Amino acid sequence: MVSVSTITHVPAPSPELREARRRELVAACRTIFDSRGVAEAPVEEIAQAVGIARGLIYREFATKEELVVLVVAGYLAELAALQQVGLDASEDPVVQLEHLVRSYTGFCRRYPAFLDGQINLMRRRADELGAELSEDVWAALGEAMAGCLSPLIEVLRRGARRGDFSVEDPELTGNLLWTQMLGAMHLARIGVGVRRDASGDPALFVAAGDRVVAACVAGALASVRA
Repeated sequence: MVSVSTITHVPAPSPELREARRRELVAACRTIFDSRGVAEAPVEEIAQAVGIARGLIYREFATKEELVVLVVAGYLAELAALQQVGLDASEDPVVQLEHLVRSYTGFCRRYPAFLDGQINLMRRRADELGAELSEDVWAALGEAMAGCLSPLIEVLRRGARRGDFSVEDPELTGNLLWTQMLGAMHLARIGVGVRRDASGDPALFVAAGDRVVAACVAGALASVRA
C-alpha cells in the first residue's frame, strides 16, 4: 500500500504556463477553423493538436463556446489592423468608409470561418451569451468588436460633421452597416439568390461575390450620403 506521504505533489501550472497553453489551444482551434470550418473542430482534435488530454481543455475554458469566441476575437483583431492601414492612407471619410466596407467584406471572403463564427455568435442574445462566458472571455470579445466598430463609427461621425454624411446616430448606423454586411457576405458565400422566373416559378440566380461586395459598398455610401 502506498502511504499518503509518498504521493508526489504535482504543482499547479504557473499563470504564464496556463496563458501559453490557452494561446496554443486558440491557435490550434483557429487552424482547424481555417481548414475545415467552425462546425468541424471537435474538442478531441484541438487537444491532440496541442498534445494534451481532452479534459485539460476544460481546465482552461468552461466550454467549447469560449474557444470559438476567442478565435473570433482573434480574427477581429486582424481585421482591425487591416482597417487601420486604409484609414491612415486618407482623411476623406467617404474614401475611408469605402475602405472599411471593402476590408470587412474581403476578410469575410478570405476567412469563411470568420463569417460562420460571427453568425454563430450573433444568433444568440447578448445576455444569454454573456452568461455562458467567463468575464475575461466576454471582455476579450467586447474589446475585439469595439476595435472594428469604433473606427467605423468615428468615420461616420466625422463625415457627418464635415457634411459628407447625413447620420443622426453614428453608433446605431455603424452597427447596422456591420450587421447588414454580415448577411450580405453570407449571400456571397452561398453564391445564389432567389427570384421568380418569367413563368412566375421560384428560381435561383448567381450572386457572384464581386457583385455582392460592390453592392455593399454602394449601399453603405448611399445609406449615409448627405
